[in-house]
Amino acid sequence: MADSYRSSGALSLILLTYVRPLEDVDAQMKAHVEFLERNMAEGAFLIAGRRDPRTGGVIVARGDAKTVEALAGQDPFVTSGVAEFEVVAFNMSFAQPEIAGLLA
Repeated sequence: MADSYRSSGALSLILLTYVRPLEDVDAQMKAHVEFLERNMAEGAFLIAGRRDPRTGGVIVARGDAKTVEALAGQDPFVTSGVAEFEVVAFNMSFAQPEIAGLLA
C-alpha cells in the first residue's frame, strides 16, 4: 500500500507577492489570467490560485528551478512590476495516486 504513494518528478512552486496596491494588480489581471491559461494548456502549470489573504498567488509548475524561474519572469504581474516572485523547487517523492497519474 505504501508504494502506491511513491512518485517522482521535478516540480516547483511559484510564490507571487504583490508589491503594489490591489488596484494596480487588478489592472494587470486580464494579462495574468491569459498567461496562466496559456501555460495550463501547454502543461507547464498544474495548479494556480490566490493566497488567502490576497497578498499574492501560488502556482505549482512542472520543472526545475531554472526553467520555472525563466517562465515566472514572463508573468505580466512580474513584468509590470506589481508582483515579485520566489521559486521553490522540489523533487516529488510522494503523491496521491490520482495526482501522480496526472504528472506522468
